[in-house]
Formats: sequence, structure tokens, C-alpha cells
Amino acid sequence: MNKEWLTSFLEQLRGAGVPAQVRAAPGLAPAQLIELPSDSWGQLAAAAKAAGCRWVAGFGEDTGTDIVVNTCFERAGAYLLARTALKYAAPLLASHAPFFPGADRPERHIRDMFGVTFDGHPDSRRWTRHQAWSDDEYPLRKDFPVGGYRNSPAPADHQYPFLSALGSGVYEIPVGPIHAGTIEPGHFRFLAVGETVLNLEERLGYVHKGIEKIAQGRDADGLARLAARVSGDSTVAHAWATCMAMERAAGVAAPARALWLRAIMAERERIANHLGDIGAILNDVAFTFGFYQFMRLREQWLRMSRDIFGHRFMMDRTVPGGVAVDVDERAISAMRDQILTVRQQFDKLITIVTDLPSVEDRLLTTGVLTPEYARALGCLGYVGRASDVAFDVRHDAPYPPYDRLTVSVPVYHYGDVAARMRVRVEECRVSFQLIEQLLNTLPTGSIRAAWRAPTAAAEGLGLVEGWRGEIFAYVRFDAHGRIARYFPRDPSVCNWPALEHLIHDNIVPDFPVCNKSVNGSYSGNDL
Repeated sequence: MNKEWLTSFLEQLRGAGVPAQVRAAPGLAPAQLIELPSDSWGQLAAAAKAAGCRWVAGFGEDTGTDIVVNTCFERAGAYLLARTALKYAAPLLASHAPFFPGADRPERHIRDMFGVTFDGHPDSRRWTRHQAWSDDEYPLRKDFPVGGYRNSPAPADHQYPFLSALGSGVYEIPVGPIHAGTIEPGHFRFLAVGETVLNLEERLGYVHKGIEKIAQGRDADGLARLAARVSGDSTVAHAWATCMAMERAAGVAAPARALWLRAIMAERERIANHLGDIGAILNDVAFTFGFYQFMRLREQWLRMSRDIFGHRFMMDRTVPGGVAVDVDERAISAMRDQILTVRQQFDKLITIVTDLPSVEDRLLTTGVLTPEYARALGCLGYVGRASDVAFDVRHDAPYPPYDRLTVSVPVYHYGDVAARMRVRVEECRVSFQLIEQLLNTLPTGSIRAAWRAPTAAAEGLGLVEGWRGEIFAYVRFDAHGRIARYFPRDPSVCNWPALEHLIHDNIVPDFPVCNKSVNGSYSGNDL
């Protein structure tokens, strides 16, 4: 944590009458922990906004005596975790959403799961619960059973009050929650005049999996497997962030070779998903040739991952203390050869795509997300970087082995679909180079350190740059070395709201390509 910035920030808080206390928490590094009274929560948000912080994540915990609420901020690669405690009886806390719009849905999630009321929050509608529980049931409180109380299917959520409008020619278009493709459920409610979109409202959370609840009581290996399934297309990054958090809490250092192998897998995951997204964006503008070719490259890339790491998506390869599989010289040589082949074909295909006026016409100026909106929402990854938000954990808060590598971060300011695709293209090229560097410098030695039980109440924080952006994972252990609290924040939570803004004044037929250019994870959002 930047000590000068922290000192200045704490002085601002105390000058405003906020008695914030710095607490020692080695497992939360690189974040600094502060505790403050609940009646100062709103002043904290105002000070963080004035200091130019980004609102990263918010989550709660039932300790058995209190409801504890945590919020994380970031500024220039330095993280601050703020914590306060509330009594069970009518827990009330000032909302951060008026200062940070990205806090809107996470605060609604805390309200639905713990019963915390956020004073000044602009939206009182349920977000996570839908109709699965009654208004006075809070699933993440300790007295709520993991299986719930309902023995019958939850009723339809047909009375959710979407924004409506009246006027000549204004009409609604409901899309979902069940879609024609293989994607998970999510509802999109459009207001349109003719083909022009006036407003879009998202309704997510249809597949609430209970990740936070079923994590409780697991051992370290069990949590790593669960984390790998928070969002299947980000299985490496989520598992890495979670194992990083557990290792920091337990004081376990993964061997250098294991860290290099984690990074190789993470970069392979990034390339595979970007290849698929580039192809899918081209498919949505009817350039079928490009779709087939990029999907062909993606399939070849996934098959190599299967051959080397034993799984197409490299699921369960990252484990507490290291990795579950090593690579030999044959595998290293095969990955080097594949990069040469794929990069050559990739560059030729990109040349074809960028020379096509019909593709350019559909992508340029479509779905523009301004830098102001991107910063206000805390957008991450390719969504943020296409709108002049340059943050990348590998570059701005580097963790091993990226602290020994040079990570280039492609940034554009146009904020349209073309820019979001261009960021993906450039990130593939950066990842090709990173994998080559990692293979050339791969250390020798073991691939997994022995696990040791953490002390009671030990907590840890993991921060990893997934292919969609920053992944945040918090872990706290109980007195028996089991998981007491686990909270993962997928970058999709920060990026989904951007779709509602960038679609304004576009035509309805451009929604598929706008949506794919954001490509939020339903699963990563629906814990």
C-alpha cells in the first residue's frame, strides 16, 4: 500500500471527524485494512471519491454477533479495505452508490443476502433474491440453512418493476431470461422508438448458485475446486485469485515454477477467450468467414491446453500451494511452436478483417461507452481499456511472476465495439509474448508447497487480472482451518452495467454485437 497516499487519506478522514483505525492484516496485502464506525460510512465514500479512488467490491459477513460490511477501494494500484460492524437489529448503513454508481448492485446483493438497509440507495428493488426467499429471509445469515426452506419451485418473477415509458411510438421489447443459444439466463427489457433504443434494463441473478454459502466449511482444496467453477471461462483466474488469498492467509508461498505455470495457463485462458470473442463479434455482423476462422484457432488452442494440462479449460490445475500438473520439454516446445503458427494466422486474419468496409461500418461508432461512464462504473478489462481506463493488475499492482515481466496495456479512448475488439486483438499479441517470456524463464524445482493450516480467523486477499479484468477474492478461515467466508468478485459485476449505457441511441439490431463486445459472465455475476 502506498504509505504516503494512505497517510494523506487517513488525515482527510480524521479531519472530517471519522475515527478510522489502521489494523494489521498481513494476509490482506497488498491492501491496507482500516476499521471505522458505521455512522462514518458515508463520509468514507465522500472522501474516497474526492481522492480519486475506484470502488472495487463490497461484501458482508455474519460473524454470529454482528453483520460486518467490507468495501475495497483502489487508487494507482494501491488498495484499501474498509470495514465496519452493524448490530442485527435493523442494520442500517449509508449507501456508497450516490458517490460510486458501481456500488449499486453489490449493495443490493448485500441487502438481499444479509438484510442490511443502505440509506440513500437509489434502487429499493430486490436484485439477487428474486422470489426464492421471503422478504424476511436472508440466505447468508448463519441461521439460514444451505438448502433453504422452499420445497417447491420458486414463483415467476413477473412483477419486477422495470422502467416504463408512455408516448407515441414507444414500445417494450422483452428478451430472455431464456435465450435461443447456450448462454445462461438473463433478462433484457428494451424501450424503443422504431429501431432506436431509448433505454435498456438488465435483470440478472436467475441462476443464483449459493457459492458464498456452500463455500463455508470447505477445506482449502475444496474451495479451490469451487472457485474454479464461479465462471467456467475464467476457471484459471478465479482459482488463482482464491488460492492466492488462501496462501496469503496461511503464510504458504507457492514455488516459483508453480507461479510461472499459473501465469502460462492464465495467458492461454486469455487468448482462448479473446479468439472466441473476436469470432463471435464478427458473426454478429454476418462476417461468417471470420467467425469460422477464429473459432478454428480457438479450438486448436484449447486442444493444446488439453494435451499439456489435461483439460481444455485447465480446470482444477491450480491448487492451494501451487499447481497440479507440470510440463516437460516436449510440452514447452509444442507451446512455442503453436504460438508461431497461431500468431502468423492470427495476424493474416486481422489484416483481412480490418480491410473490410462492411465490418468497419458495423463496428465503428457502435455502442459507444464514454470514458466518463466507464470510470464512474469502475469498468475493467477490455471494456474499460477501450474507454481510456488503463488499469491492469499485472501492470499496476503486479504479483509474481508479472512483477518480473514487462506487461504492455493497450488502451483506446473511442469506447465503441471496434475499440473493444481492438483491445482484444492487442491483448492476444501481448499474451503471445508473455507466454514466450514465461517459457524461456521457467524456473526449475517443485510445483507445489505443502499446505499448513492457517490460524483462527486468518484472512487473505487475492487479486488477479483475468481475461475480463481484475478478479477479487476474499477468504477467511475458522478455528478449524476451514472456510468461514469466501467472496469472489468477477469483473462482469463491474462491466454488466456498461451495456445499459452504451446501447442508448443504437438500433435494436445492433444489440447482439454490443452485448458480445461486453460479454459479461452470467455465472460470474450470479453467485
